[in-house]
Amino acid sequence: MARIGGADGSPATSGALRRPRAALALLAVTGALALAGCQTSEMLSPSEQAARAGASQNVASLSEVIAANPQDANAYNLRGSAYGRAGDYAKAIQDFTTAIKLNPQFAAAYSNRALIYRGMGDTKLAIADYTTAIQIDPSYTAAYVGLGNIYRQAGQYQQALDNFNAAIKINPNDSRAFHNRALVEEAQGQHQQAIEDFGTAISLAPSAAEPYNGRGLAYMAIGKFQEAADDFTVAVSIDRNYADAWANRGDAFSKLGDVEKARQSYRAALSLQPNDPKAVQGLKALSGGAAAAGDGTATSG
Repeated sequence: MARIGGADGSPATSGALRRPRAALALLAVTGALALAGCQTSEMLSPSEQAARAGASQNVASLSEVIAANPQDANAYNLRGSAYGRAGDYAKAIQDFTTAIKLNPQFAAAYSNRALIYRGMGDTKLAIADYTTAIQIDPSYTAAYVGLGNIYRQAGQYQQALDNFNAAIKINPNDSRAFHNRALVEEAQGQHQQAIEDFGTAISLAPSAAEPYNGRGLAYMAIGKFQEAADDFTVAVSIDRNYADAWANRGDAFSKLGDVEKARQSYRAALSLQPNDPKAVQGLKALSGGAAAAGDGTATSG
């Protein structure tokens, strides 16, 4: 399944936010959007199923806190994050809205609600909430990154860059902003700049898989296939369930002429994401026509 990434499309182990409580809340929502909308449990990877199970436990604990402190806006914000991670977007929005009613100046709650709206495809409401979060706290980098990602995914690259640059100016250690700025640069064909920004994101969040995958794609674009293969290998070593990185690794090793590693990578991608088009096509290119199609089918279950 395609990834949005970590918080607001960024590495899950992004640079710290300016408020510890806000950081906890936003990181809790991270898993929700990685699930990419409504999915059945059969479609979730083991790590995603474990994340949802953990989120359900957090909901129960936070419900006890709310029962004892019904005016605690932060508790509602945190439970909303747990609901979001569990995939219960309606309850997440309800809790974030309650947090905002209790504390109308709660920038993190607006930003978190925007993240859920974005995951549901309601960009208009997401933009409104991110904008409000920034108006409340002009130094709240998570909102700039979230807003930038909406513009990035809409192909409005200058608006996206404006927001990512604002986040970096506020916090030069925000790996999310560098990662997502690199995605814009890559989309614009500025591969070397993208490589540099992905590298900065990696230096700030070395345990995040997504920047390695992004930099690998940039290396592929300029024909540096060994460097690309190295980055994709790191990405899948960090996250063994990263189907896209496995498929990209297959492409890199195919370019390098290492048929066995390419085939193994494509099969790994198909085991995680059946019928992945890149992996299926890659196997066909390696083995030829119908034989590869059968090979892909055999490894996609």
